[in-house]
Amino acid sequence: MKKHLFGIVLTVLTTVNIYAQGDVPANRQAIIDQIKKEILDSLRKNPGLLDKGVAEGVGTTAVQAPAKIPFDDIETNWQNGSDRRDSLPFAGKYFTPSLMVDLNYTYSFRNPIDNTVVGSTALARDNEIQLSHLILGGEFNYDHARAKVSLQLGTRSQVIPRNDLSPYRGQYKLADVYRYLSEAYAGYHFDKWYGINVDAGLFLSYIGLNSYYQVENWEYQASFTSDNTPWFFNGVRIQIFPTKHLKIEPWIINGWQSYGKFNSMPGLGANVTWNPTSSFKILTNNYYGKDAAGIPNRKRFHSDNSALVRYYNNPGSKGISRMAFSVTGDLGFEKGGGVNGFKDGDAAQGPAQYFLSAMVYNRIWFGKNKFAWTVGGGVMTNPGRYLVLYPTGQASPLPDPNNPTQTEGKFPFSANPGDQFKGWDCSTNFDWMPNQSIAVRLEYVHRHASVPYFAGRGGVTSPNGYTTTPLPPDWRPDLVKSEDRVILAILFRL
Repeated sequence: MKKHLFGIVLTVLTTVNIYAQGDVPANRQAIIDQIKKEILDSLRKNPGLLDKGVAEGVGTTAVQAPAKIPFDDIETNWQNGSDRRDSLPFAGKYFTPSLMVDLNYTYSFRNPIDNTVVGSTALARDNEIQLSHLILGGEFNYDHARAKVSLQLGTRSQVIPRNDLSPYRGQYKLADVYRYLSEAYAGYHFDKWYGINVDAGLFLSYIGLNSYYQVENWEYQASFTSDNTPWFFNGVRIQIFPTKHLKIEPWIINGWQSYGKFNSMPGLGANVTWNPTSSFKILTNNYYGKDAAGIPNRKRFHSDNSALVRYYNNPGSKGISRMAFSVTGDLGFEKGGGVNGFKDGDAAQGPAQYFLSAMVYNRIWFGKNKFAWTVGGGVMTNPGRYLVLYPTGQASPLPDPNNPTQTEGKFPFSANPGDQFKGWDCSTNFDWMPNQSIAVRLEYVHRHASVPYFAGRGGVTSPNGYTTTPLPPDWRPDLVKSEDRVILAILFRL
């Protein structure tokens, strides 16, 4: 065995030496054919030659059966809501680190005196340079055991959990306990089909298509569909890959974007993703739970569905190099406890309380995918406002631990059964992406609501914009029906 392997190595080294000396013979094809013949003859005589090389002390890496890795033949770096990198430069056998930095400057044409953004999970402050998101962590793997930890800092660690009422149920400040974690879970991988992962902890949601990490999205300010549906779940997920291009992922979780449970029932849901080619992907997310705080008879169902299509691909072109679009549609409702789903009921049943929304985006890449232009937007109707992001500051109907005298209905925004809310938005942006780790984005956004909702010039905090200023009896937050803004963002990922 060693003899045959030595013959292969000697033949290859001899050929390399000849070429290196510049003395390329005329019959070089004969030498190549001889190399092929030597290799094939050796493997025919010793079919176990390579996979026994290490045991024989030859120093050849053992050739094992290829691992069944789902979607490894699919190009996903163009997809809205997905990692756009095509390689992981610091991936290790046991640990792969992750670093993300999201910086933004947003200018609101309303120019509120307190610099506060209303109705966004991506933005917090107007007319200031802000560190929106700093993610530091990584993935751990050892002998089928797996874990992921992502620490988060920046304004999003304050913005995202603000509508979660579950911390008000019982003791301990759950929002503070989990606030600085975006993902933290541990689990085990089973070698069944193309893999089964069972994970428990805090993990990201897929509802709304957009990723929680802006560096993965086509747009910066998400449309109403994504901004008003969950970014995270807390519980157990089971990722099942029965085939190479199909994922089925059941969830048993505490509730709808909640750290704890609103009532006694956990939330139940599942994601199904089918990605048969590098140019087409569809996914559906469905959820059922009881997520009205203190109203255990109210049930919620939500269905989110998306399709992504890459309809042109020429990555080497200096002109248009790629074109794709994504479309998402959501349907949901709450029923019981004084609300009645998709239609108004009698006095006992209550008014309709449902959620309908859609968003569409089209993206065109240029210059070998170094530049991109995106345009899109969406619509939403949400009678009962049960999924509308509540305005911040003194405009919010949520109880405020720092303002215990606040009472329901005193302020200009409410979320009572029967309250109507409709909104639409549009945006366009231009990206410069010199490499896979950084992107610079300039974006224009227009948003409109059927009721006063966005921050006007007077802001939502106090007459002079400071939280330390006592509120006069007749002062009210300044809410308006529409806003326009420009966003400049720097997005880094390693």
